Amino acid sequence: MPSLPPILYHVFKTPLPYRPTLALQHSIHQLQLRRRKESPASHPDVLLLLQHRPTYTGGRRQNAEDLSAEEARLKGLGADWVPTDRGGETTFHGPGQIVGYPLLDLGRMSMSIRTYICRLEQFMQRQVAAHGIRHIKSEHTGLFTSPTEKLGSIGVQVRHRLTTHGFAFNVTDEPLRWFDRVIACGLADVRATSILKSLPPTASKADVTVSAQMNKVVDGFSETIERPMRQLMEGGEDELVEHVLALERIAVAAGAWPKEPLASSSSSL
Repeated sequence: MPSLPPILYHVFKTPLPYRPTLALQHSIHQLQLRRRKESPASHPDVLLLLQHRPTYTGGRRQNAEDLSAEEARLKGLGADWVPTDRGGETTFHGPGQIVGYPLLDLGRMSMSIRTYICRLEQFMQRQVAAHGIRHIKSEHTGLFTSPTEKLGSIGVQVRHRLTTHGFAFNVTDEPLRWFDRVIACGLADVRATSILKSLPPTASKADVTVSAQMNKVVDGFSETIERPMRQLMEGGEDELVEHVLALERIAVAAGAWPKEPLASSSSSL
C-alpha cells in the first residue's frame, strides 16, 4: 500500500450539540467527495474527538412509530433527541463520554467495512486494557466487560467508501444515569458501565477523566488504524478549519446543559 497522509484530528473542548455536529460530518463528507473527484489523493481523512451535550439518538433499525414514542419521553428528561442514519438503535451521548467520528476513505486504505469495525473494537479494547480492565467477546458489536455490562458502542455509516459516525465509550459515571432511562442499542439485559466503574480495586483513578484520556485516544487510534496523526489546526486545510471553528462557536453559545436527567421525568424503563 502506498504511504498515506496523516489523519487530521481535532479535539473539541466544549460539549457539542448533536445536530450541528452531524451537519459538520455531512459537510466534511461532501468536501471529501468533491476533493477526491478533483484529485484522487487530495482529500483529507479526519478524526473528530469530542463530548456531546446530553443527547439520545435513534438508528436505522428503528421504525417511525418507535422513534416518535421515544422522542417525547426522552426530551422530557432534559436531553436532545435526534434520529440518525447510523446503524443500531437508541443510545445516549453526553459529557463523561468520549465520542470519536473518524471520517476516512476506506478505499484508499484497502480496508473492508467489517475490518474497519473490528479495528474500532480493537482500539477501544486497548484503551480500557491500559487501565487493567478486561473485555469479553460478544455476539454484539461494541465493548463489553461482562455479558450484562457495555462500556463502548460503535455505529457507522459508509457511503462512497467514506465513513461517518463512529465510536463512543464512557470514561466517568456521568453518562450512566442517562443510559438507565433507555434500553440502549436494543439490549434489554445489558446496562452501561464506564472506565471509572470498571477499574480493578488497586487501579489509580487519577487519569480517569475525559481530558486525560484524549491524548491516549489519539495515540491508540493511530496505532490501531496504522496511520500517522496530525492536528488539524496546524494548517493547510482552511475550509475544514472554518467548519470546525464555526461549530465551536455554536457549542459555546449553547450555554449550560443538564448534569443529570430531570427529576420531573423520573420514570424508568
